[in-house]
Amino acid sequence: MFIINCKNYEEISGDKITKFVKTAEKVAKKFKVKIAIAPPQHLIGVVSNSSIPILSQHIDDSKVGSTTGFMIPELLKKSNVKGSLINHSEHRISSKEIQKLVLKLKELKMISIVCVKDVAEAKKYAKLNPDYIAIEPPELIGSGKAVSNEKPELITNAAKAVKEANNKTKLLCGAGIVSGEDVSKAAELGSKGILVASGIIKAKNWNKIISEFAKALV
Repeated sequence: MFIINCKNYEEISGDKITKFVKTAEKVAKKFKVKIAIAPPQHLIGVVSNSSIPILSQHIDDSKVGSTTGFMIPELLKKSNVKGSLINHSEHRISSKEIQKLVLKLKELKMISIVCVKDVAEAKKYAKLNPDYIAIEPPELIGSGKAVSNEKPELITNAAKAVKEANNKTKLLCGAGIVSGEDVSKAAELGSKGILVASGIIKAKNWNKIISEFAKALV
């Protein structure tokens, strides 16, 4: 799995998101790699009919109906959104909320990606049986220093912890990934995919960098 978190970067604002998603669609088809995109929340509807999975960057433990300003999983599903990131380091939530949201996505047959900061959290939340655990050391996010180079033992230990806790959940890694070499090394260390943001979004040539990452995963 190759997940691109667009965050709220200006580079992806407005109608640029359509061009970006179309580029990712072509690369996914060419390399036969599963690419998923988490666009800025307000742009989800613009690209929700994409041929590749569209994810939410965040969801809330709130109900359908008289609630305001929340991202409701049931309504996202009706808008063709395939799943969501949960507990990203830039939007941390409580353990209780994480547990409820993983269960909710499972009930809705949507993809759950729980973001964690260390091996202890990876082990703890793998027991909830999410589809993916994405490990990202907060200090390396957006740094350009790849976790696979700076802290390779983190990926190895997290992969082991996740497998021991739940053999079905897959490990993704992120933080500072900027090249195909970073991606390849992460895979060698036990990651089953990547979660990336600025390394893709801020690149001058989207097709070139997405292709480089996809090829590395193949």
